[in-house]
Amino acid sequence: MTVRIAPLSLADPVAVETLLDEAFGGDRHQRTAYRLRAGMTAIPALSLAAFDGETVVGTLQSWPVALDALPLVLVGPVAVRPGQQRGGIGRAMMTALLAPGVRDPLVMIGDPEYYGRFFGFTSDATQHWVVPGPVERHRLLCRSDGVLPVTGVLGPRVAVLV
Repeated sequence: MTVRIAPLSLADPVAVETLLDEAFGGDRHQRTAYRLRAGMTAIPALSLAAFDGETVVGTLQSWPVALDALPLVLVGPVAVRPGQQRGGIGRAMMTALLAPGVRDPLVMIGDPEYYGRFFGFTSDATQHWVVPGPVERHRLLCRSDGVLPVTGVLGPRVAVLV
């Protein structure tokens, strides 16, 4: 199988939603990650799809969020079609996301062993962040080159009109 990583905008939105339902279940919209990005639009330059031929086999979306006034990028969902997981597709999408370098710190809810080992995400800075729903604290991860606040409220990024 040869997988091609491309902008998410090239994927059929229905195929993406179907894949997300297959990977996370139909109740996925109740998860805290969905509350974090409520009302936001995914960041096109940081949202990817994996294609096997013309079939969408993976998706990675990135969203504008903030910790109080500090802009962050929420990575996720990162999903690979069941049956094709553990084949390096998710890792290829994450590598493609990180290749150009992202200026804002990245945050996600994910497996700390996997995202820490391969991509440098940790829960060190996030333990006291307030989120809009339940979260296993060890799964609230961040990746940043700078120092992040120890406390704050994480949620959708809202533009300030001047």
